[in-house]
Amino acid sequence: MELEGKVVLVTGGASGIGRAMAERFHREGARGVAVADVDLAGAEAVAAAIDGLALHADVSRERDVRRAVRATERHFGPIDLLCSNAGIAFSDAPDWMATSQTNAQWEKLWKVNVMAHVWGARAVLPGMIRRGGGYLLHTVSAAGLLSQIGDAAYSTTKHAALGFAEALAITHGDQGIRVSVLCPQAVDTPMLSGDDHRAATRAASADGVLSPEAVAQEVIEGLAEETFLILPHPQVRDYMRRKISDYDRWLRGMRRFRRSLFPDQLAGA
Repeated sequence: MELEGKVVLVTGGASGIGRAMAERFHREGARGVAVADVDLAGAEAVAAAIDGLALHADVSRERDVRRAVRATERHFGPIDLLCSNAGIAFSDAPDWMATSQTNAQWEKLWKVNVMAHVWGARAVLPGMIRRGGGYLLHTVSAAGLLSQIGDAAYSTTKHAALGFAEALAITHGDQGIRVSVLCPQAVDTPMLSGDDHRAATRAASADGVLSPEAVAQEVIEGLAEETFLILPHPQVRDYMRRKISDYDRWLRGMRRFRRSLFPDQLAGA
């Protein structure tokens, strides 16, 4: 997909990867970029810089996702690319068990990290299919392909998000719908900071922390090639191969990695 002349909606666009993608889509010649976020002031700042449309949207609510789609299409016309980017994480702190997170946290993660993708696709697919094509880009994370040490709920929801994207590609590829999943490891965004996330993100940071702009560049290249997996950290592909070649060995290796990263906090968990 070439971005010139296209209409794009980016959720979670007020900061981090979403902001960088919105700015880059504008520079690539998109006809209109809508920036949706629960942080309206942040969305307005990004939109003002790119002559875009700022929208308030809490993607944990389907009505907000549908409202953002309708507002974008009223303002710019039919959406060519839905960039479903918003995501959240909590971590397994403080006791570092895979069952640590509360039911409320699991529910929130499920809505934002999985159902927001479902609701977005549900809102745009009928029109895209009628027009003979469209593109869905879902920010998933390498945690959906591998796992995020120290954040069981995040890893689980990201695996589910990957599964849904696969279903979209299989079910609607013959109808002209293209699907890509963006699966970076650590990126310099607000999600990477904060005491609750610091221990969990140490594992993701082992291969380096990319800038949002570097990730946006990978997105542009992935969209141009229409590749399903967009992997800003190339090591992830090798890790995937190791995982599927010998699952038990991979699990043992992940346990060793966990112990090496967090000997004090996690070894006895």
